[in-house]
Amino acid sequence: MINVKIPFSYLIVLVAASVAFGEDLAGRTLLITTVRTRDTEVFAVAPDSGDARNLSRSPGSEDRYPCWSPDGKRVAFISDRSGTPNLYVMDADGGNVRRLVDSKSVCYMPSWQKAKDGERIVFGMHGERPEMASIRPDGSGLTMLGDGHDPTISPDGSKVVYTGEVAGGVSVFVMNLDGGNKTRVVRETSAVGATFPNWSPDGKEIVYSFPVGDALELFVIGVDGSKHRQLTRLQKICTPAAWSPDGAWISFRMTDECYWSDPVKMKKVYSEKPADKRTVWVIRPDGSDARVIECLRFQCAIDGSRASWKP
Repeated sequence: MINVKIPFSYLIVLVAASVAFGEDLAGRTLLITTVRTRDTEVFAVAPDSGDARNLSRSPGSEDRYPCWSPDGKRVAFISDRSGTPNLYVMDADGGNVRRLVDSKSVCYMPSWQKAKDGERIVFGMHGERPEMASIRPDGSGLTMLGDGHDPTISPDGSKVVYTGEVAGGVSVFVMNLDGGNKTRVVRETSAVGATFPNWSPDGKEIVYSFPVGDALELFVIGVDGSKHRQLTRLQKICTPAAWSPDGAWISFRMTDECYWSDPVKMKKVYSEKPADKRTVWVIRPDGSDARVIECLRFQCAIDGSRASWKP
């Protein structure tokens, strides 16, 4: 055994940093997907203490892509408990589960905000082609928004950021909530996908994933295309991301490969469900303090669900 002596002053710095990190996350709650039950379930987790509650509690089904309602009292999520993955809503304690969409298309990645005509949930639908839609939380007013992936509604409920297809791949676009006025924000093109754009709390910036060599790193850009900057430099697959309501942190999932782009690898990973394959990390919006949330280092699901911050 090799004994390594660590200076006492350095230990103090490490402990202080750990305490500060824990204190800064105290009182927050993240929605995550986990395989700790061997099924993919939706859990609410306190990132500082690790306290966790299973909200979906549906053995034998796959429950993914959770997001909070604007008041934090309900959760929208995707479940295949009735066959095809469709959009559901439940109370924040897991009760009163209701299916909003009954479609043969695969629903995914919902986002929920207040809008001019009341609250709206926007989400993706993969059928014959990738489309986007919005619906009211009571299941009324289903509206198709056109072709695209991974739509996320803005904090003021007026716009949607999404992944749009372009020649050679995909890029980041913004449109009005009704699907009109589609505008390209990021000029570069990604041939990889998994872009998953999302809004800052003030609606002025967008965080998204984009290729850098063989990696997917996080970038931030202004809605008008200005102030473009690279956020992570981890040389891993960093996607998808979510901003905390106070703007202090951005959560993201990190893995070592784009296994979803290879059918053989994807089948292997989803069947084996390795415990540390897609951990939850956080980073400051200025690119500092990137680190794993220790209680979410293991047993996180292999899917592309965001770690969503409670309002």
